[in-house]
Amino acid sequence: MEKKSSRDRDGEMGGGAAHARTLPPPSRAHPPPPPPRPRIEPIDREKTCPLLLRVFTKIGSHHKPEDFAVRGKEPKDEVQIYTWKDATLRELTDLVKEVAPEARRRNAKLSFAFVYPDKHGRFVLRVVGMTHSSGRRPDDLKALAELNFQIGDYLDVAIM
Repeated sequence: MEKKSSRDRDGEMGGGAAHARTLPPPSRAHPPPPPPRPRIEPIDREKTCPLLLRVFTKIGSHHKPEDFAVRGKEPKDEVQIYTWKDATLRELTDLVKEVAPEARRRNAKLSFAFVYPDKHGRFVLRVVGMTHSSGRRPDDLKALAELNFQIGDYLDVAIM
């Protein structure tokens, strides 16, 4: 039986590492595009039980993480909202506007942050988006689930 030799793309004999081809460095002209946003499966709100979202509002800035450190002594300006993980920041903006007159002003901006305990039990405040009272913004369409909201997190809203 005759053995046939294999040749690589350049016509060289294969079978060894004697011939190594160097590749040019990757082009740095354009950074790679960001990964596509994960789309959240829509929730059937007729069949799915809503979650309780504890929302704390403050005029001018966010609360400090320490304000949430003692259970039962959270900030007094709380609004409790029953909603779903597919709720968008625009939906939450409209709900906050119903209870906070300052949020209804035309030039009002609402900054949203999740408040949750870290692995050491200390509370962390993580800003997740900003909306405007009037007009649409890119963050309007962000859903709680897309922002990695976990049931039990607080929502802190700074009204500016």
